[in-house]
Amino acid sequence: MTARGRELPWRPRSLQARQLMAASLFLLGFLALAGYALDRAFLDVASDGQRDRLRNYVYAYAGEIEFLRSGDIYPPENAPDSRLERPGSGLYAEVVLLDRNWQSHSASGPQLPPAAMLDGGEERFEGPLPMVRSNGTPGEVYRYGIGFLASEGVAPGDVEIPYTIYVMEDAGNVPQQVRVFRAALWGYLGIAGLVMLLLQGLVLRWSLWPLRHVVTELKRVQRGQANRMGERHPRELEPLTDSINALIESERENLEHQRNTMSDLAHSLKTPLAVLRARLDSDTDGAELRDEVSTQLDRMNDLVSYQLGRAASSGHKLFAAPVDIEPHAEQIVRGLEKIYARKGVICEFELDPVARFHGEPGDLQELLGNLLENAFKWARSRVLLTVKVGDTAANRRPGLRITVEDDGPGIPEERIAMVLQRGVRGDERVHGHGIGLSIVQDIVRSYRGQLEVGRSQEFGGACFSVSLPPGL
Repeated sequence: MTARGRELPWRPRSLQARQLMAASLFLLGFLALAGYALDRAFLDVASDGQRDRLRNYVYAYAGEIEFLRSGDIYPPENAPDSRLERPGSGLYAEVVLLDRNWQSHSASGPQLPPAAMLDGGEERFEGPLPMVRSNGTPGEVYRYGIGFLASEGVAPGDVEIPYTIYVMEDAGNVPQQVRVFRAALWGYLGIAGLVMLLLQGLVLRWSLWPLRHVVTELKRVQRGQANRMGERHPRELEPLTDSINALIESERENLEHQRNTMSDLAHSLKTPLAVLRARLDSDTDGAELRDEVSTQLDRMNDLVSYQLGRAASSGHKLFAAPVDIEPHAEQIVRGLEKIYARKGVICEFELDPVARFHGEPGDLQELLGNLLENAFKWARSRVLLTVKVGDTAANRRPGLRITVEDDGPGIPEERIAMVLQRGVRGDERVHGHGIGLSIVQDIVRSYRGQLEVGRSQEFGGACFSVSLPPGL
């Protein structure tokens, strides 16, 4: 079996499970990208913040440092940060002169990286640089330095004194801040992800409730507790529920039609069988009996053929492909023109090019064949076939309207009701053209359509109009 033919074990069949899995993967990817972006942003901000902080310390020292006339440095009384006064605090300051260096109290003990003299106005940010802490363990520092030229406090005529101020901070401070931030960040993101998944599950359950309601209604129909599905459903599910209701109605109508057909057949055969029984019980001679038996057998054969035709005409499909009407109409008319060639009947077409018959081609043949044959039979010289698009409805294929008119004598109004009467038994309409019209009624009824009989306004003869409603 191919991979397409078997169901993969990791692929859930539940729509809700699939949606949750997809949402979880999407949310996991989103949170990972968001966490990475926030982490990088915080790292950049922490690094920039450290550089700016060290730079500010340098300028704070530069504003406090003074030089004696001898060129010696006079250290500031107040350090810009109290950690500069505590040995081994992790924040160090150093002033580099041409022949000596000065360091803050915090620098007593650690071995700081060697510092070079910078030109006046030059700024340099370095790190991480190796150093040795007071306890002898290796470490790293970030260092910011600026070169200055001292002029105030120098004896007249002396040259300016160059010096460089460095402020250093233990490199472990930023990673520690990053670790604390990352722990808080991923903790909050994890909680947010769980909350969002919970909300997503609730939203999915609420969104899929109409589908569960449809399944419940279907089960009620299966158990016979309901005849059809309800009418109130979300707009997206209406085509589905309408199709299911149409299928249920179609199956129910087909079953009822088959029962009626069998009942009509049984009823129709009663009369010829009774005649045969009476003839057999009488003293009829052999020749007369054979003629009567032959007559009744022909009659029963016509009845059976007719009822089988009725049964076949009821089996239309709800979702049949559209059938082009013009080729079928032309084929039928060519045959009828040969049969009624002596009458010289002319058949005209008025066909909408977009009109289609959605059903069985055999039903269309029976429908057009019987209507046109009836028109050719009674017409004097002209027959008109008109096909138009019928009523329309949202989310449904359009209906269809077929009209056949002739210039014959027409049907008297008092006989129209008799022609369309429902329940006329087969044995009452075997002889003559009534059988064809009955088949037309059965076909139209099976498609939930309507057959109207009247007088043609244009030709003055009979007018048969078939209206089929919009379909699925």
